[in-house]
Amino acid sequence: MTVEKYAVIGHPIEHSKSPFIHQVFARQFNKAIVYEKVLAPLDGFAATVARLQAEGYLGANVTVPFKFEAFDACQDLSARAQAAGAVNTLSFQAPQLLGDNTDGCGLVNDILKHQHTALAGKTILLLGAGGAAQGVILPLLEQQPAQLTIANRSLDKAQAMAARFAADAARSQASLQVQTFAELSQSYDVVINATSVGLTDSALQIPVLVFQSHTLAYDMMYGRDTPFMQQARSAGARVADGLGMLVEQAAEAFYLWHGLRPETASVIQSFRQS
Repeated sequence: MTVEKYAVIGHPIEHSKSPFIHQVFARQFNKAIVYEKVLAPLDGFAATVARLQAEGYLGANVTVPFKFEAFDACQDLSARAQAAGAVNTLSFQAPQLLGDNTDGCGLVNDILKHQHTALAGKTILLLGAGGAAQGVILPLLEQQPAQLTIANRSLDKAQAMAARFAADAARSQASLQVQTFAELSQSYDVVINATSVGLTDSALQIPVLVFQSHTLAYDMMYGRDTPFMQQARSAGARVADGLGMLVEQAAEAFYLWHGLRPETASVIQSFRQS
């Protein structure tokens, strides 16, 4: 019996939890798969993909710094990959290289399923205007929030991002707003940190009034108690990190490849315990 082969491509890659997650998912369905970490040279992403295809791999996840190169390499793109402008999931099974982006879906599924927080009709604040933020806007808008505010240190990047999604916001009947961090002047139901400031110990320069006791403060980083999470907690908000997003985006990739939707709560819990 031929064992299906998959991989995650990145640089660096040793830290990746994707092999463990996908093996756990596969065991739920009594599937035997191979899922490997592949370190691609910084100038060798396309060659790495070609090698995996030639060796019979059926798909790959893509992590930093290759998500934009993956987007450019694909001949076929899902709607959410087109919206994100980046690809984190590749399928080699069709004649053309297919790219998808499951990050935004992973975020939304974690908030709905594991944080028990509805997004329809709610006010959402998205902090940051880089690739991480762009990757989640369409799935957030598809939940039909009353308002989605994109806030950034500088206004121009946030304005460009809002313009890109203006038609999607109109279809969802959501108010799409843009502000600098300093201009924020209301509280929100959900505040999502999509900046990279969590990699450091510096705090975001945002007013504490964005947080209330009913607010879910969600940091897309995981594995550490970030200054954003500390600030939100001290203001009385509920706090979550991005571990659930990591597992849920992997579950969506698994579904795309296998047509099977894995159970995720126990996988998240096993990470929490370890």
